[in-house]
Amino acid sequence: MKRMCIYPKDVQLITGKSERHSRNTINAIRKKLNKEKHQLLTFGEFCTYMGIDFNEVEKLFK
Repeated sequence: MKRMCIYPKDVQLITGKSERHSRNTINAIRKKLNKEKHQLLTFGEFCTYMGIDFNEVEKLFK
């Protein structure tokens, strides 16, 4: 089964930014999507928000 949730280390790998910037990015997306702190962010939500092709990101995590 594939993982659905994205974590700061994943964002680091995708964007090349620091862990702190990655956490801030995830929190900004969560805020924009009106998610609560305990709710996780999916790869699909991240890709849609960032304007990145989901298929390209999926290739990185196979």
